[in-house]
Amino acid sequence: MKRRDFIQKTAAGSALVLGGLSLSSFTTEPAKKITILHTNDVHSHIDPFPADDPRNPNMGGVARRATLIESIRQENENVLLLDAGDIFQGTPYFNYYGGELEFKLMSMLKYDLATLGNHDFDNGIDGFYAQLPHAQFDFVSANYDFKNTLLDGIVKPYKVFVKNGIKIGVFGLGIELAGLVDQRLYKETVYNDPVEVAKNITKTLKQEEKCDLVICLSHIGFAYRNNPDKVCDITLAQKTRHIDLIIGGHTHTFLSKPHIEKNLDGEEVVINQVGCYGLNLGQIDFYFENGSKTFNGRTIVV
Repeated sequence: MKRRDFIQKTAAGSALVLGGLSLSSFTTEPAKKITILHTNDVHSHIDPFPADDPRNPNMGGVARRATLIESIRQENENVLLLDAGDIFQGTPYFNYYGGELEFKLMSMLKYDLATLGNHDFDNGIDGFYAQLPHAQFDFVSANYDFKNTLLDGIVKPYKVFVKNGIKIGVFGLGIELAGLVDQRLYKETVYNDPVEVAKNITKTLKQEEKCDLVICLSHIGFAYRNNPDKVCDITLAQKTRHIDLIIGGHTHTFLSKPHIEKNLDGEEVVINQVGCYGLNLGQIDFYFENGSKTFNGRTIVV
């Protein structure tokens, strides 16, 4: 038999053996990866801390954070960059520019979404509204009712992103403003209970929006040792369903790794908070494969 005929007949025989099997019989769908980067309570810290600072020498700074974020984006295709509030107040940059610089820099870093902290009202709702043209990203808050204020229709309860076919719903929750902020600053903003609001909004995100991943941008605090009955991220996780990740703020809690709580259905809720002043950047990677999702998390020192 000629060599060419032998090869052709062997190939045909192989095709018959394999004919009943599809390519999917030999390969599995690769895992889809979503990377969440996050900050909280940056408080207008634009520059790094000075070398002689007693607590945080040579740490932080927007330029260094930008370099970190860019390097992570180069290695990961599907990235969301989020902030959990208190963008304003803490350095002369805010006192002089009123938030303009913070929003411009966050826009340059390509933040995708943020929520409001109590200090974001420090120049009043009018002051916050005046700086919004400098923010090329949106704000979400589900439990602040802004209907009788300038922010009505501008700050939405939630936003849905689609990355690599994965639907991600992100909503915001804020701390009670009464007692923390002068009422003249937040005007007719109405505070609603975060847990009850979260129950409704997560149901919407899961059942109506069909989200694969639900994230809460929370500025209600991680936990309160001296007031265990106060609503916080821990109780939010325990008393709700459908939340996969809570990105926290307000209490300036430095978590070296994400905290895990169980929700009403006994499912894991990831909670993370990276302190304050832009000293750290949080990274949570979610992997979706064969109908299940897993995560890895880390805190990156800036």
